[in-house]
Amino acid sequence: MAGKYFGTDGIRGRANTPKMSPELAMRVAIAAGRSFPARGERMRVVIGKDTRLSGYMIESAMVAGFTSAGVDVFLLGPIPTPAVAMLTRSLRADMGVMISASHNPFDDNGIKLFGPDGYKLNDAIEADIEALVDQAGSLSLPQGKGLGRAKRIDGVHDRYIEFAKRTLPRNVSLEGLRVVIDCANGAAYKVAPAALWELGAEVISIGVEPDGTNINRDCGSTHPVALSRKVHEVRADIGIALDGDADRVILVDETGAVIDGDQIMALIARSWHEAGRLEGGGLVATIMSNLGLERFMQRLNLQLHRTKVGDRYVVEHMRANGLNIGGEQSGHVVLSDFGTTGDGLVSALQVLSAMKQSGKPVSEICRQFDPVPQLLKNVRLNGGQPLSQAPVKIAIAEAEQRLGNTGRLVIRPSGTEPLIRVMAEGDDQMLVEKVVNDLVDVISRYREAA
Repeated sequence: MAGKYFGTDGIRGRANTPKMSPELAMRVAIAAGRSFPARGERMRVVIGKDTRLSGYMIESAMVAGFTSAGVDVFLLGPIPTPAVAMLTRSLRADMGVMISASHNPFDDNGIKLFGPDGYKLNDAIEADIEALVDQAGSLSLPQGKGLGRAKRIDGVHDRYIEFAKRTLPRNVSLEGLRVVIDCANGAAYKVAPAALWELGAEVISIGVEPDGTNINRDCGSTHPVALSRKVHEVRADIGIALDGDADRVILVDETGAVIDGDQIMALIARSWHEAGRLEGGGLVATIMSNLGLERFMQRLNLQLHRTKVGDRYVVEHMRANGLNIGGEQSGHVVLSDFGTTGDGLVSALQVLSAMKQSGKPVSEICRQFDPVPQLLKNVRLNGGQPLSQAPVKIAIAEAEQRLGNTGRLVIRPSGTEPLIRVMAEGDDQMLVEKVVNDLVDVISRYREAA
C-alpha cells in the first residue's frame, strides 16, 4: 500500500519530522486503538522497539495515544521484530507494535503493526487506521476509569530465546561451531548471542554495543564487511549478520564470502523438500530474487512464486497458497512452521542445523545455485515522478528488448526511501551493466529536471 502514511512496511521517516513525529505516532495509536476491535473487555497492545535514540520519544507518544484511547499497553523494550510478533500471540494481545526503521540509518524510525495472530496488518486494515489518523483529535475518547494503563513486561528476552532454541531439532547441538554474530547494534544485541551460546556454540559477538546512534552503522546485514573481517580473524565456521530489528539475516561463510537470502532460502527449501517438510510444492520470493534461484527450483521440480517487494506480501501469498517458506534476497526469510514474519536468528539456526547434520562447511551447503549476473542501482529522488515521463518509458521498453528472454528488468520506487531502484539480470554480465547504467542515466536526468 502506498498511502499518506503507510508504505510497504508500516510507517517510516526521519524521526522528529512530520513524517515520523511524536504527534503523528500518538495519532496513529489513537486511530488504531479506536478502530481495532478488542477481543476482551479492554484492548491490549504490546510495544517493542529497536535501539534508536528516537525510540524513547516514539514509544512514549504511542503509549500516550493508546492509553488515551482506553487501551492497556505492555512495553517490551528493545527486542527483535519477530519477538514482538510472537509475544503478541503469546500474551493474547489484540495488536503488536514494533518501533523500528529496520535497516535504515539511526535518524530514521518507523512503526510496524501486527494483528492478534502475529501477522502484519493487511492493506485494508492499515487503510482503515490511516483514514482515522487525521481525525484523531476529534474522535470520542474514554474518560475516567476508561483510560488505559501501561506497564513493562519482564522476561521477554528469555521467552524469545527459548522460542528460537525450540526451532532446532532436539538432537542438534551447536557444540564445536565457532560463530561470529553481528547484531548491527540493534534489537537483537542481547538475545541472539545468548541463544547461540545456550545451544552450545562458541560465540564471538560484534555490533552489540548500541548507543542510540550506531544502529546499522558500518555493521549488520547491510554492511557485512566487518563481519567478513572478523570471520577471517578468528577463523570462524560462519558469520551471521542481522539488521537493526533482526527480521533479516545475511551470512558469511568460512572464507569470508557473503551469502544472501536467495541462497539461504534455496538451502532450506531443498533440505525441507528432502525431509518431506516442504509444503505447497515450492517457495515464495519477490520480483528481486535472482533468476538463478528460479532455475534451481525448476531443477528440483518445484515452483518459485514471485510477489511484489515486501515481506508482508510474501507472507500473504504463503498463507493463501499453503507454502511454508518464503522471503527476500535481502535476507527476510519467513518460515511459517515457526513464525509469522521474517526472523533472522531462526533462519540462521536452520542453516546451522544443516551444517551440523551434513558435516559440510557453509561455503558448500550455501552454494545451492550459481546466481546469474545481477546489478541493482538506486536513483535518489528530488521530487516529481520520472517513471511517468515518456523518454523514460521508451528507455525502459528498449532495455527490456535488449535483455530478451534470458534476462529480467525490474524498476520500482522504494517503499521505504525516496529512491527509484533499477535492477537487471541476465546471462550476459556486460549487457546487464550497460542496461542498468543507461537507465540510471536517463532516470537521473528527469529526476534532476523535476
